[in-house]
Amino acid sequence: MSKPDTRPAAEALQRLLSIMAALRTPQTGCPWDIEQTFETIAPYTIEEAYEVADAIARRDLADLKEELGDLLLQVVYHARIAEEQGAFHFADVAEAVNAKMIRRHPHVFGSEADRAAGAQPDFWARIKAEEKAERAAERARLSPDAGGVAVAHGSTVLADVPAGLPALTRAVKLQDKAARVGFDWPDIRPVFRKMKEEIGELEEVAFAVAAKTANSESDDGGSTPVLRAAIAEELGDMLFVMANIARHLKLDPETALRAANDKFTRRFAYIERRLAEQGRTAGQSTLEEMDAIWDEVRAMDKQQPC
Repeated sequence: MSKPDTRPAAEALQRLLSIMAALRTPQTGCPWDIEQTFETIAPYTIEEAYEVADAIARRDLADLKEELGDLLLQVVYHARIAEEQGAFHFADVAEAVNAKMIRRHPHVFGSEADRAAGAQPDFWARIKAEEKAERAAERARLSPDAGGVAVAHGSTVLADVPAGLPALTRAVKLQDKAARVGFDWPDIRPVFRKMKEEIGELEEVAFAVAAKTANSESDDGGSTPVLRAAIAEELGDMLFVMANIARHLKLDPETALRAANDKFTRRFAYIERRLAEQGRTAGQSTLEEMDAIWDEVRAMDKQQPC
């Protein structure tokens, strides 16, 4: 395989870095861009990553090209803010990931002996441990004001799982980290038993909330917030177990849920089209009428080959 020509890419990237620098320049830049911070930009970074995933799921390469550009812009944005604070430059970001990729693949980039040995079973854990120590030192250098917080961040088994991940994805990663030190069920059967237990507990609290709401006129409502908190906790426990089932099945729960969302969207659109043929909207129809059309499209789906 021939090496790609990196010259056009380097020129385009340098232009993007220059554009971002111009946007962030006081007095002459864009007022909105100038006032942004790591914290205000972070939600856009997450959103752009989701849009990349959506373009991939739709197999839309035109959109993927655009969304990858938007995601790259986020990296450039954060790097520029860090540069203005004297923390690091975009080149530092690129060199850090370059070094990581080379370090993590000694069977590709290492010595002749490393390449001949191939991917050894224990090399990944060893490299990760080395990287963890390096990150702790770099964190102390770049964030000295964090003090004990920075130390605590890297001191536990679960510390490396980012809090900003989507909740289902983070649940799987937390469970996977715990499993690596032996805190896991041996197979999926007890996980399903736990799921049934959590569903029962959720059902019990949900019925209690429903009963309390029905009797609210004769009650002072003092315990209702407590019940609402309890149902939220039980719902969270159930979702956490569902993420664990996905992990044991080696499935991504976010991908599975996105597929379910897409299926619901498509089926509901079918309901709207069928009702429009009858001169009505969903808001002008009864639940029974919509349910009948739902059953119709559901039956059609079951007839489709897998």
